[in-house]
Amino acid sequence: MAKVKTTFFCQKCGVQYAKWQGQCNACKAWNTITEEVIQKPEKSDWKTTTSTIKHVSKPLKINEIDLSEDARLNTLDSEFNRVLGGGLVPGSLTLLGGEPGIGKSTLLLQISLKLPYRVLYVSGEESQKQIKMRAERINPNNSNCYILTETKTQNIFKQVEDLEPEIVIIDSIQTLHSDYIESSSGSISQIKECTTELIKFSKETATPVILIGHITKDGHIAGPKILEHMVDTVLQFEGDRNHVFRILRANKNRFGSTNELGIYEMQGSGLREVSNPSEILISKKDEELSGNAIAATLEGMRPLMIEVQALVSTAVYGTPQRSATGFNAKRLNMLLAVLEKRAGFRLGAKDVFLNITGGINVDDPAIDLAVVAAILSSNEDVALQQDFCFASEVGLSGEIRPIQRVEQRILEAEKLGFSTIFISKYNKISLKSSSIRIQMISKIEDLIGFIV
Repeated sequence: MAKVKTTFFCQKCGVQYAKWQGQCNACKAWNTITEEVIQKPEKSDWKTTTSTIKHVSKPLKINEIDLSEDARLNTLDSEFNRVLGGGLVPGSLTLLGGEPGIGKSTLLLQISLKLPYRVLYVSGEESQKQIKMRAERINPNNSNCYILTETKTQNIFKQVEDLEPEIVIIDSIQTLHSDYIESSSGSISQIKECTTELIKFSKETATPVILIGHITKDGHIAGPKILEHMVDTVLQFEGDRNHVFRILRANKNRFGSTNELGIYEMQGSGLREVSNPSEILISKKDEELSGNAIAATLEGMRPLMIEVQALVSTAVYGTPQRSATGFNAKRLNMLLAVLEKRAGFRLGAKDVFLNITGGINVDDPAIDLAVVAAILSSNEDVALQQDFCFASEVGLSGEIRPIQRVEQRILEAEKLGFSTIFISKYNKISLKSSSIRIQMISKIEDLIGFIV
């Protein structure tokens, strides 16, 4: 038997040390370095029961590489396909992270029950009967999905060789362990070793592998940071468990954009795809209220209409409060300074609260004009017309700056029945005919005339 060796890993960033020390030199965290036992016997290929013929990779000219056989696999889930960039790429490794109970296992089980391909769903956290109970609520009449409860990678690969699945789903990577490492499941060395074996299997067989990953209390995926570097795609499943809506976004994607967004609604029968997010992000009101404005934004290639709510009130205490939910607080302070300096509104002694409805975070600067309109509406206690919407960036000198892909935003606003959209005077528009009135303004003073 090979000699047992021990080494020290930082549980936060995964850096390896020869001996214990109090602080990690890489991430500067204290008391995160622990000792792990590692074993290094002679490794075999992931194919443990078949021939030991090694496939030697040879260099090819880039114009000789054939892509015709590597078409994306359609998951039959439009939101999941959108975030991935069009479907699963053969031989790719996808990591899905999210809070406990947010619906990660439900999402992947639902997708595996829809797929026309042979799917192996490997669970290290639930029994086959527990998974069957959930499947009964979603789609019990699927004959292409195979359930395996196993945590040792060598046993999983034996079943893979017998079944030859077209897609493999692992729930979760932190529960797997390999015989080649003697540390416990979920440790740094085990996660790295198991992921390496899955990557080798995925690339050699062109089989897509989807991993579920746990997250820490800070919201980061548990395990070494190198795990996110090793995989091809990192997806984040977000949402408040007190609300029914869930948001799927890509933090990393080697085969597509990281700006796309998928929205689901949690129901008793599973997750429902939300094809028109604008309808759920805009609240329904019977009467006009001050402090509400509608913004036309973009998430990837998808236009969205979101509601911006503002509340401006006299400060009770000495220091005024500035609070923003779903919006950058520093940018809110900048817009308030612009209103104070360029438009003459005295907001320095008032509390300002801003909220983006629907529980989403927006980084698009094109919602600046809607934020300003909502703040002015609340400050003057004058309600905006419900069929007004806004799409422009506000500069430090109070000018209304042009934005990208303004025509998509206009068409989305027109489709949802808005009568007027406010945009920058400097935007070039080539729309020939439109039923929506396009109001062009050049500075922030022009907007005040429509509000006050």
